[in-house]
Amino acid sequence: MAKFKRFEFNISGMTCKGCEATVAGLLKRAGAQEVKVDFAEGKAWVAINPEDTSVTRLVAEIDGSGHYRVKDWREESNTKSLSAGNTVRHIIIIGGGSAAFAAAIRAAELGVSVTMVNEGLPIGGTCVNVGCVPSKTLIRAAATWYRCRSSEFEGISCTPGHLNFATVIDQKNALVSSLRQQKYRDVLKNYPQIQFISGRGKIENPYTVRVNHQQIQGDRIIIATGASPKIPNIPGIHQVPYLTSTSAMALTEVPESLIVLGGRFVALELAQMFHRFGSQVTLLQRSERILPQLPPSVSEELTQHLLAEGVVIQTGVQLLKIEGNLQEITVQFQQKGKQQTLRARKLLVATGRQPNSDNLGLDQLGIQRKANQGILVDDYLQTTVPGIFAAGDVLGEHMFVYTAAYEGKLAAENAIQGFHKKRDYSTLPWVVFTDPQVAGVGLDEQTARDQGIPAETVVLPLSEVPRALAARDTRGMIQLVRNAQTDHLIGGQVVAAEGGEIIMEIAMAIRAGVTAAQLAETFHPYLTLSEGIKLAALSFRKDIHQLSCCAT
Repeated sequence: MAKFKRFEFNISGMTCKGCEATVAGLLKRAGAQEVKVDFAEGKAWVAINPEDTSVTRLVAEIDGSGHYRVKDWREESNTKSLSAGNTVRHIIIIGGGSAAFAAAIRAAELGVSVTMVNEGLPIGGTCVNVGCVPSKTLIRAAATWYRCRSSEFEGISCTPGHLNFATVIDQKNALVSSLRQQKYRDVLKNYPQIQFISGRGKIENPYTVRVNHQQIQGDRIIIATGASPKIPNIPGIHQVPYLTSTSAMALTEVPESLIVLGGRFVALELAQMFHRFGSQVTLLQRSERILPQLPPSVSEELTQHLLAEGVVIQTGVQLLKIEGNLQEITVQFQQKGKQQTLRARKLLVATGRQPNSDNLGLDQLGIQRKANQGILVDDYLQTTVPGIFAAGDVLGEHMFVYTAAYEGKLAAENAIQGFHKKRDYSTLPWVVFTDPQVAGVGLDEQTARDQGIPAETVVLPLSEVPRALAARDTRGMIQLVRNAQTDHLIGGQVVAAEGGEIIMEIAMAIRAGVTAAQLAETFHPYLTLSEGIKLAALSFRKDIHQLSCCAT
């Protein structure tokens, strides 16, 4: 990433806004990549890449105009943002989701006016409209319907009722609409400093965004345009009516059969959900196992539970061709050297998400992107062009709503107050909302060892946890990772019915520097799933099979 230098110029001869624009144009022509001019103060602030231009060239360009002259100049600290502090009066945010709202609210709290520019999804972005909120309510609905037809307790028989899927979808839509109003539209009413504009924003320079044929000027720009479903390049895929996570959750009828492409968070959640609603689901995964980024013990644990329910999982698949219409989809694939054909009524493509970084003017400005089209930023969330920041899913990294909100707030603070805080994901928890849920935080043993940490892992099956035994649901396990030398917890993974709820104890322990011994000595109410964390911590130094209930 280029090392920019920043300078402040005292310039004589400027008398109006038109002079500001002229001087800014001269500086840009001389190679400056960030320019701010204030005629009233008689000053200009610039950032340059020394490999592209020099202060001498900038001064010559101004002095050569015949109207303006550089009286003097000084180099500013390269560790602070240009116009830091109270000189940042207006921020432009492109986007309307979690990262954008977090940035806008924080900027307003810091006394800065904000213009939000949003196109695409309705206000609120992915999470409330087509992501977290609709998927989690439908997953819970599917679990309720599934349990209406089965019981783990002898003596209790369940009689299936009637599934009106269209009504379930209507209730989901009502929830989405309500939260969109309460958590986004109504929130804006509390911040008169925030102006919301519908339209596509295109960045023309570090201080200007064009939207609806109008130029908007600001002191900083934050890009928070999110991401969209990624469609792989498979022969024939664009000629068939495939579903994405967005359109799948808008169906009003449960498909009789469904092929799901993918084997990670979204694919697994929706595959199980539709299976529980009544679809015959086959999941095709390119990797040799689902959740390939996780330890094999974790992905294998979830695999066996999904298979037990009846979800068909095919791994190590090479997709060859897709054909079909509204009545039937055909997928041709190869597995272990054998070509196979699979047919279903619907096809769901859940192979990841693509950052929304196109058509923003990034390439013309020199804003670099990564191989996955995510915007490249530094530890302070600034892009390769000074004064322009990015946050949320458009980075192509941690695509969670809570990381998007964290990054949006941090980007606003760094843009306004100067570079004072780096982003930190060292205790970032995550959850796959299957049943059982899969959750984790920190390092797994192999990653820790790759970093030179003497890691040790214990695995506690839920069949050893009294709460799970009493609830007749012993699916899953708790896995803790510690530094064998210091005994400090460094990671953990949970597969359990409510794994997302109990992972936070591990996350807080890591954040607070708690040792496994200290965790084992902490009171845990008897007959709770969280007691499994204590039992797992005890397993580092004791054989829990030789302990009575509640013994330590």
